[in-house]
Amino acid sequence: MQTLDPAAAYERAVGLATQGQRAILGITGAPAAGKSTYAEQLTAKLVADGHKVALVPMDGYHLAQSVLEELGLAEVKGAPHTFDGAGFVAMLTRLKQSPDEQLWAPRFDRGIEDSIAASIGVAPEVTLVVTEGNYLLLDEMPWATIRTLLDQCWYVEVPEQLRHDRLEARHRAFGRSPEEAHARTYGTDERNARRIAATAHSADAIVQLP
Repeated sequence: MQTLDPAAAYERAVGLATQGQRAILGITGAPAAGKSTYAEQLTAKLVADGHKVALVPMDGYHLAQSVLEELGLAEVKGAPHTFDGAGFVAMLTRLKQSPDEQLWAPRFDRGIEDSIAASIGVAPEVTLVVTEGNYLLLDEMPWATIRTLLDQCWYVEVPEQLRHDRLEARHRAFGRSPEEAHARTYGTDERNARRIAATAHSADAIVQLP
């Protein structure tokens, strides 16, 4: 498997955006590996350079917080079964197979910890859709279908201690005590991280972020 630095990854993304038909690029990695920020920065640079690119993150398909609480799943939010995976697959299928349609995808708002429906527009002229999320390479249904819809999928990596530090800081920022943040980081989040790391071999490339 090839390892790419950000510059080489950017050139590969340009190739996808200019191949003549709509492509979908997946970016995955463990929690707090930086995939969301990287996907946002990559998309912004491509758009600034004149390419027609849209970012459709998997996080928009979180089950609503009220639903998670009703089902007793709030404490494991972020695990595969706390997403509408089939809905996400359906959207990627439409993005791939119906490029002439104006499509609208949901966006996850961290300020309210919930999704907002139909808030990301993907116009027919978009030639590259970037999607990012934890489970793009997960080998179980409905997630396994995603790999067949992606032209490429990259797995992003950062040093583990940095990733853990980011996770703890994120949990504290959203109101958890230092003890709760540590427990979540090395509990539910770590189990998810190991599950995601086991899918890395299916990626087209590893992108090592600073």
